[in-house]
Amino acid sequence: MATVVSFEQALHALKDFKNKHVLLGNGFSIALKPDIFAYGSLYENVDFGEMPKVQQLFEALKTKDFEIVIKHLQDAATTLAIYASDKKDLQDALRKDAAGLKDALVQTIAKRHPNRPYEIKAEQYSACRAFLANFGHIFTLNYDVLLYWALMQSEVDKLQLRPDDGFRHPEGDPNQPWVSWQQGNQATVSYLHGALHLFDAGTDIIKYTWSKTDVPIVDQIRTALDEEKYPLFVSEGDSEAKRARILHNGYLHKALRSFEACCNSGSSAVTIYGHSLAENDDHILRCIARGNCPVIAISIYGDPNSEANKVIFKRAEQLVAVRGPAKGKKNDLSVIYFDAVSAKVWG
Repeated sequence: MATVVSFEQALHALKDFKNKHVLLGNGFSIALKPDIFAYGSLYENVDFGEMPKVQQLFEALKTKDFEIVIKHLQDAATTLAIYASDKKDLQDALRKDAAGLKDALVQTIAKRHPNRPYEIKAEQYSACRAFLANFGHIFTLNYDVLLYWALMQSEVDKLQLRPDDGFRHPEGDPNQPWVSWQQGNQATVSYLHGALHLFDAGTDIIKYTWSKTDVPIVDQIRTALDEEKYPLFVSEGDSEAKRARILHNGYLHKALRSFEACCNSGSSAVTIYGHSLAENDDHILRCIARGNCPVIAISIYGDPNSEANKVIFKRAEQLVAVRGPAKGKKNDLSVIYFDAVSAKVWG
């Protein structure tokens, strides 16, 4: 069985790497608010009133993972298009339910999300910022605004974090109540799958902020949803569908390329916190496997012998195998496993 060390030991092992980056999974948010962000909690709060069969599908598949169910719905529609091409109404119903479930996920996260930054304690922010301070680039797969809030809480410590997400006042119209993504900026914070506070306005990717409106950001998000304006979200059911969505959006595409560039550097080390290495994120993980970073550090939560952690070990070994033995300037890929709790991400 693989050795699991403390986060402090993992950091020590990475001390000689010039560039250290982090990829955050849903465990980052669950570590603070398991009653809100765990899939089970989200499932319990979804309104299935207009999608009764979707709830039955969750039960039949014995899962509360939204992406698994979305994938089954999308795959079923694709299969029917070939085997029962005359069943167009059923194909449309399956695709409609898949889209409805994506919207329900967004709505539920927004509804359950903490209302105000001050609902999180200063010492929790301080612990989170101390964790984030170890890394040059921060990449997240989460939709919530907890990372955004933590990066903005500069008054809780004297750390010099780099919270640049590439958004600025709109060119030529700085009085707009939002900021827009400017492609020329070199962001150090990237939302690889979008986020609640990011919206595709057609000609611009915009970000809602409190500072320009004095309206709490979560209130702005909920108002937008009430007006049927949906955030920039990548919640497709499988990796290839996610990748296609990403490649068709300028912001998401550049965020992915930024992660890829970090993984391609032989002087980089990538830490993965709170992610199960699930196959539906292979479009992200293959950047590591095909890159040149010599080492990744992966968080392990709970008993290393649990079935979930055995899957993580196996998936990590697959990343190492894809990289293969060093050839030319290509580095071998080694893996360090660390105890997630020892990182004390939220104290």
